[in-house]
Amino acid sequence: MTSTVQQTFADEWAAWHQDREQRLTDPHGFLAVTSLTWLGERPVTAPGAPGRWSADDRGVVVVLAEGEELLVDGTAVHGEHVVGELGLRESRLLLAGEVAVEVAERGGRYVVRVRDPRSPLLAAHPGTPTFPADPRWAVTGRFVPFDAPRPTTVPGVLEGVEHVYDAPGTVEFTLDGTDHALRAFPGHGDGALTVLFSDATSGDTTYPFRSLHLVPDADGTVEVDLNRAVNLPCAYTDLATCPTPPAENRLPIAVEAGERTPTVRGTARPTDYGAVLAGQSEPSTW
Repeated sequence: MTSTVQQTFADEWAAWHQDREQRLTDPHGFLAVTSLTWLGERPVTAPGAPGRWSADDRGVVVVLAEGEELLVDGTAVHGEHVVGELGLRESRLLLAGEVAVEVAERGGRYVVRVRDPRSPLLAAHPGTPTFPADPRWAVTGRFVPFDAPRPTTVPGVLEGVEHVYDAPGTVEFTLDGTDHALRAFPGHGDGALTVLFSDATSGDTTYPFRSLHLVPDADGTVEVDLNRAVNLPCAYTDLATCPTPPAENRLPIAVEAGERTPTVRGTARPTDYGAVLAGQSEPSTW
């Protein structure tokens, strides 16, 4: 690869990384999350958010006290407001002043997550460490679809939480003469794929698993650039419900490319998720 091509590769990666950091540090990005509350039928408060929140056969419901207000799609609401049912892994953002209140479906349950621009984690973020961009880790692969999507259940990072994806197929590629195949999940955007994987660096120089966003061409050809392997939100904070990779998605090599383990992490006490499911207690927040 000529020096000009190498420089272009490095410049394109640097622009991608800068955009990634800008989205991560958005005032309502994931580093701004300050609390997470699991919802059940018993109304509870969500630290940092107005109202008392619950979930019933109408979906998510909030009851605002006198003087409290939320903006829903630009419209101010007061008193009882039915947010409604949410689809699989769906999220909605409501506004309370400069704070965003995320209502989401995760693992078959509803959660409220507060995103505050004054988050200490957001203020302390020094930037995500990365390996230097290296063209060695960018290869052409192929998306091989299954005859029909295969339901795939994977554990979440929180004990008791499971995620189910309809896996459309596998991504196959060759690196340094060795063939690899990773099961893919649906991604964000038309035809996009998300691949969760671990490798020999996982838990050492990188977080225990990372994610890769891929968009195959119509014929299945896909650029697999491991320089763009990224951390999931759970690498930065305990206030996340991330899925973990399928068991077969462990690469037997050290992928010294992409994002490394964050140097600053938000920690908090885990929710007693099992008690919430059993209706035995008011969910704690974390």
